[in-house]
Amino acid sequence: MNIANRKGTNKWGPAIVACMAIFIIVLDMSAMNVAITNLVTDLDTTLTTIQAIIAMYALIIASFMLIGSKIQDIIGRKKSFLLGISIYGVGTLIASLSVNAGMLLIGWAILEGIGAALMLPATTTIIGVSYEGKDKIKAFGIWGGIAAMGSAVGPIFGGFFTNFVSWRMIFGSEFIVVLIIIFYSYYIKDSKSILKWKEFDYVGAILSVISLIIIVMGLLIFNDPTKWDIIPGVLFIGIALFVIFLYWEKRRIRSNKKPLSDIALLKNRTFSIGIVASVFGQIPLAGYLFIMPVFLQQVTHIDAFMTGVILLPSSIAVMILSLMGVKMTEYIPAKYVVCLGFLISALGTFILGGKFSATMNPYSVIPATIIFGAGVGMILSQLTNYVMSAVDKSKGSDAAGLLNTFKNLGYSMGTALIGVLLIVGVIGGLSISIEDSGLGTNLTKQELNNELLVYVEKMQTGTPEKIPQQYQDDASNLISETISMAMSLIFNILTLIFIVGAAISCVMPRIRISKDSPPGA
Repeated sequence: MNIANRKGTNKWGPAIVACMAIFIIVLDMSAMNVAITNLVTDLDTTLTTIQAIIAMYALIIASFMLIGSKIQDIIGRKKSFLLGISIYGVGTLIASLSVNAGMLLIGWAILEGIGAALMLPATTTIIGVSYEGKDKIKAFGIWGGIAAMGSAVGPIFGGFFTNFVSWRMIFGSEFIVVLIIIFYSYYIKDSKSILKWKEFDYVGAILSVISLIIIVMGLLIFNDPTKWDIIPGVLFIGIALFVIFLYWEKRRIRSNKKPLSDIALLKNRTFSIGIVASVFGQIPLAGYLFIMPVFLQQVTHIDAFMTGVILLPSSIAVMILSLMGVKMTEYIPAKYVVCLGFLISALGTFILGGKFSATMNPYSVIPATIIFGAGVGMILSQLTNYVMSAVDKSKGSDAAGLLNTFKNLGYSMGTALIGVLLIVGVIGGLSISIEDSGLGTNLTKQELNNELLVYVEKMQTGTPEKIPQQYQDDASNLISETISMAMSLIFNILTLIFIVGAAISCVMPRIRISKDSPPGA
């Protein structure tokens, strides 16, 4: 019986399974950011370590996305999906039981990241082969809406569990969803193998994974000024390996061998410009989701739940404008919707840049965050449709793989780069502030700087032990002022990134947008 002729749960079962999968993947990217202080305290770790783990989660997804697309060609979409959800489930279980940062890295960033990379490509093909015509458009619309909803409810969901139960239950609840997905996986229609293991591009897979990881790790090294001298070499190696990867893929295509990805798509100007614009949209979004909770919890001293409450309006704005994006293109060409989105986001970050201070009311940022979120929603929804509409449908799988790879790479780079700017800004700001403050302690200025930086790394939990009791309030105020100044500078940089994104989107060619293109996560 054709699935299009089925009714009720039998008909929409595949879409429900795919939507549950995308929901937990996207939820992970926003729910845990509000739990940073609790993670630092419970796992006895530091802010930069948690930053690295968050960046690694998106990076692992980016690194294994192309591999995930090919795995389903070898073993079939259902087996690939089940393999991914099983690995993801093991990851959530390990993450929920973490006793240190290393365990969290393995469970959350590595295993969940690999699992997500295997699941994501399968979710789009599951919907693509299960429905036709209006049902397919409806199913992809629901899929995209659920992804947007996962991102929107992430902060409040994470904040609620962190405050009133435990951050571990964020992963625990995902594990329950994993079990439900596995139980209902019988709705998924399997596919025959169209690629053999011996045809798999092992060299390309290794090059792509290693090159992307080295590039992002090179950015994260900026957190440690004592290692800045090795950064150029690390970044050079990463970029060189990625260039070699592109050359290798080109060589395989010329030899009529199956490449890891059809990089010939990058010669398509519309496709390439759209991907660059997508990266420029992801970098500030990831940075915002990382540094806003850090500021709110360190400077305004609110808890995880209230952090989620303050971030919720911007997340809802992202969701609403993402869903409205298709309607807008009936009146305005997609490229101009994207350009307008970049400019609106730039306005939001510009306003936010003038809000930060050590004595500010945390709720005062909400109006500007809504403006920011509205712009991001316009960017994300239309860029995905734009990029996917720029290629022939027969190349849809490779195009989606490349798009999601670069989007997740952009997200990872955003967490790494913007987080680094905050830490570097605090390091430089503390040196100047200590000089001007006249803070009287028995420590040298360098010792005081180091002690305050450790206090920042611990999210100002506990007390700076080496600083006398009578100076600790002054030290905390000094840190708050320094972080506020760094935030103002960073949000001005985010404004510039959005303006560059607007300029890029304005030169994108005008094309006809396909309404049944699968949305990106």
